[in-house]
Amino acid sequence: MTGNKSRCQNSISQLLLTLLILCGLLQCDSRPHSYDSKLLSEISKEVFKYSDINRSYERLAELTDTIGNGVSGSKDLDLAIKYMYNALTRDGLENVHLELVKIPHWVRGEENAVMLLPRNHTLAILGLGSSVETPPGGIEAEVMVVESFEELKKRASDTKGKIVVYNQPFVRASKAAKVGAVASLIRSVTPFGINSPHTSWQWYQPGVAQIPTACITVEDAQMMARMTRRGQRIVVHLTMRAQTLPDVDSQSTPLSLLIGLLHPCGVAQSGHLDSWDVSQGAMDDGGGVTISWEALSFIRDLGLHPIRTLRTVLWSAEERGGMGAAQYFKQHKANISNYDLVMESDLGTFSPLGLQFTGTKCIKFIKFDSKYFYIFTKNKRKKLYLIFFT
Repeated sequence: MTGNKSRCQNSISQLLLTLLILCGLLQCDSRPHSYDSKLLSEISKEVFKYSDINRSYERLAELTDTIGNGVSGSKDLDLAIKYMYNALTRDGLENVHLELVKIPHWVRGEENAVMLLPRNHTLAILGLGSSVETPPGGIEAEVMVVESFEELKKRASDTKGKIVVYNQPFVRASKAAKVGAVASLIRSVTPFGINSPHTSWQWYQPGVAQIPTACITVEDAQMMARMTRRGQRIVVHLTMRAQTLPDVDSQSTPLSLLIGLLHPCGVAQSGHLDSWDVSQGAMDDGGGVTISWEALSFIRDLGLHPIRTLRTVLWSAEERGGMGAAQYFKQHKANISNYDLVMESDLGTFSPLGLQFTGTKCIKFIKFDSKYFYIFTKNKRKKLYLIFFT
């Protein structure tokens, strides 16, 4: 528990420093400006005064304890949006508002899978988002285990009427449906597990039959692969009651900003409020939401005034392929010049190693090490500032 708190605080402190640095580096134009500002070393010391405070961790805990999961289209996601709107407003941040988006609504429903042969064994499963349901009474069929798409193609004539088990990293259901499979079970995307499947969204290929798709554990996928190599016949009964309901109108997640002293353009940091329905979403992506929120709040609390505008955006329906962000881009396309850089924290709130970057060729990669902050351009690396990370 203590380790989680320190990681959360370390992440918020380092994100805050990164934002301050980027706001000083990113230029909307090349004209020189004069302004009063604190030295980076002074700001660094002031920021790290907050490293012993548990506020960020407690805010994350309260968010996840109070709301829990908020899958796209659910009432819980609406509650999370309203919760964060009120929280940002209470912090006194500027221009806190909501925007309308239309998002998908998928409901998991009852789901179970039982191996009937060569022995009775209950499989732990999680349906993948957008999966269709099984027919009434479920599907009972022989299992065919494959290790790759290439093997599936070679054995296409043996696939009709079977449940395909992919004993390989995450794949899509459409390839199995093309060769006549009635369902597909996919090994969890993790190097190891403790009998725990994952979930995520999956897409059906247009014009191809839609078959039920679920994830199974690494242990069960490997067990069935071993059984297959021994020549044992495997039969599974699969039941899924998933539903895809009509898209729903939702308020976009809260947006807030700190107006820059000299420039309207600047940096937007973000996380996403929607999460899967099988956990409270603390790391995916409550942590990213919290540090994006806290970065603005801490800057305000410190009495700092950024040169360039800082925005916090908390996306909706991100797990559905970034749908909330895509709609936000369309709504703000006319003002896109106001954004120099958009960052999302969505890989866990651990000590940052760098920033993955896509966009123009100006900046390719931003990296941290124990002392320095580097920026990688197209052809060279430039050491920019000395930062004392803890």
